[in-house]
Amino acid sequence: MATVTALRPGTYGFPVSIRKQYQNFIGGEWTKPASGTYFENVTPVTGQVLCEIPRSNAADIDKALDAAHAAKTEWGKTSPTARARILEQIAQRMEDNLEMLATIETWDNGKPIRETLAADLPLAIDHFRYFAGAFARRKAGSPRLTRRRWPTTTMSRWAWWG
Repeated sequence: MATVTALRPGTYGFPVSIRKQYQNFIGGEWTKPASGTYFENVTPVTGQVLCEIPRSNAADIDKALDAAHAAKTEWGKTSPTARARILEQIAQRMEDNLEMLATIETWDNGKPIRETLAADLPLAIDHFRYFAGAFARRKAGSPRLTRRRWPTTTMSRWAWWG
């Protein structure tokens, strides 16, 4: 019988393998952190190190912001239809890889797999599809998508307002 400490992603039916170390994804490229240092990401499933994550600092944030600002102009020229298509493709890719994403989310945060499979990821997928539809409706002349604070909750929600 396997003990909890013997479990590793990619074994015992878990559909994912995890790299030893990850980088920052900035401007469409994987980049090492400016500091060159990493921290250990410990999984609550076993208490062992799952992987190493960049210990990013202000220089990495500035680099990411510069990349975002550079991409803003082109994204701003993207039609609502193209934006809707991109968001729908993200949702579909997530749905196609649901089991793998749920497994890695469970290894990373310790939630039961049933919650990541049946709630967390399907809700994230639904959000991408909702906003894909919002962009598609925007093309048809619907009111602007604006941010509004609802009086019954402290959570900010998106709604259609004229």
